[in-house]
Amino acid sequence: MPSRIVNLLVGPESDGMRLDAFLAAGEGMPSRSACARLVEGGTVTINETPATSKSEKVLLGDRVRALVDEPEDAAGPLRPNPEIPLDIRFEDDHLIVLSKQVGLVCHPSPGHVDDTLANALVAHCGYAHLGMLQGEERPGIVHRLDMETSGLMVAAKDDATQKALQDLIRLRVLDRRYVTLVHGPIAHDEGTIETGIARSTRDRLRMAVSDAPGAREAITTFRVLERFEAGPRDDGYTLIECHLYTGRTHQIRVHLRHVGHPLVGDPLYGRGDLRQNLGLSRQFLHSWRISFEHPATGETVELADTLPDDLLGVLESLSDRSMGRTSAGEKICPLLTPDGRGAHREG
Repeated sequence: MPSRIVNLLVGPESDGMRLDAFLAAGEGMPSRSACARLVEGGTVTINETPATSKSEKVLLGDRVRALVDEPEDAAGPLRPNPEIPLDIRFEDDHLIVLSKQVGLVCHPSPGHVDDTLANALVAHCGYAHLGMLQGEERPGIVHRLDMETSGLMVAAKDDATQKALQDLIRLRVLDRRYVTLVHGPIAHDEGTIETGIARSTRDRLRMAVSDAPGAREAITTFRVLERFEAGPRDDGYTLIECHLYTGRTHQIRVHLRHVGHPLVGDPLYGRGDLRQNLGLSRQFLHSWRISFEHPATGETVELADTLPDDLLGVLESLSDRSMGRTSAGEKICPLLTPDGRGAHREG
């Protein structure tokens, strides 16, 4: 395999950085985990002395040299797409936690061939460093978010990690929390929706609550964060946090429609009135928190993600209609915005 030598000088902005992080920040360098493997493979020197640890600190004026393999051609059916940005919140040799942007499909489907999260993961990690249990067209994928749903999700870099993470989901101990705004007032502060879900017999693009033999069990719990009073053209809104115990297609969207509270902006299961949807053209649904035990290290990985600007704007437009937050809302809503106020105006 062809290689190239990369020479880097540690400047003031990099003084005290970990070696693997410093290498990964260099122009044209591979991912941090790949840089860590370079150190472990003995191809990195600091001031002409072989580096022995990826966590070693580099100091101002150090001269770092690395022998870097040129990227191999893709060893699978997907074209690597380095143009798709990855908002990575946690990464090590085994897995990645990222915040998926709105409009990004998780893996190839009709109309989306090389513009998916899977294509971006192949560009970032390479096929050799992604789990393949879901097949070569779904490298690294552990669970999915709908195209127009934003927020945190996990990808696996090897088969063992991918299987372990899928087992955590199956055992219902990979904690996934979503925030959504729904139409209408929800009276109870918390509740559980437990049904079967299957593909709709009327519209193959939709899923539906079903008790047919082929329906799969789906469990969603929710708790109310904040309620908003009715307006001239609507019956009010409720901001809730949903906890997924299963991961069925469109589960939250189907469940909330089933109980009479469709998601604001949902083009498939919601209300078509743009005014009632507060100008939102995609479902108000964000994966805001994820927590799990790391399969390899045993450490607890727990991350939270603030709401994107379009959803924050919707909440801001409703702030004068707030009927108050629940105790859960007082804790969670400040975590959803960069300024810690949760788009909430004090009376």
